[in-house]
Amino acid sequence: MPTALQDIELALTPLGMIVRGGFHPTPADGVPGAERGEATLVLIGNAGSTMWEAFDRAWPAARRAQERHPLNTWTREVISPIAAGLGARALYPNDGPPYFPFQRWGARAEGLRHSPLGTLLHPVFGQWHAYRAALVFGYRIGVAAPRPTPDPCAACQDKPCLSGCPVNAFRIGGYDVPACAAHLTGSAGGDCMDRGCLARRACPVGREHVYRRPHAQFHMEKFRLSHSTAAG
Repeated sequence: MPTALQDIELALTPLGMIVRGGFHPTPADGVPGAERGEATLVLIGNAGSTMWEAFDRAWPAARRAQERHPLNTWTREVISPIAAGLGARALYPNDGPPYFPFQRWGARAEGLRHSPLGTLLHPVFGQWHAYRAALVFGYRIGVAAPRPTPDPCAACQDKPCLSGCPVNAFRIGGYDVPACAAHLTGSAGGDCMDRGCLARRACPVGREHVYRRPHAQFHMEKFRLSHSTAAG
């Protein structure tokens, strides 16, 4: 029996992940093995910190310390058998280089638009969501086209996400990564390190889904370490 979205959602529930939409790829979408439009790509991700809680239970801090990219490794560990059981191929954002265009896939699957920070802004989850994997099926699954929604950023006159960064790292069309990373390594970066990026937290959309402190701290520390390593 062909897989339905409900089967995928049921398998994801214990992991705190959700189906983030899907589409039938065309050659322009860059989905390997799905060039003829006969396949279905289903995006998997998280919204808020429910996924973090499942990860935290499975991989306590002591185990996470032994792995360079623990969340990515755990994602593969739990998604790969689900994909195999459903007869799908699993693709991951960290596969590469070259890397798969997950942001473009997300924009197509959910109709999302880029915020001034360069991230995809969800009309419900705001900045507090991510894509963790994609399942590619060799046949067509019924997936709904995204419903048109107003662009929250278009109606936002003040753009607090841009003014909220203490080092002005974000500007329309650009992101000063070195300035951001340098801020996080100093004492002034404590608030961002402790509770997550101030610019993202300034966005009024989806505030009830803001990552909980341990979740935010995990991502901020990984970002800081990756860029301090690159600089060194």
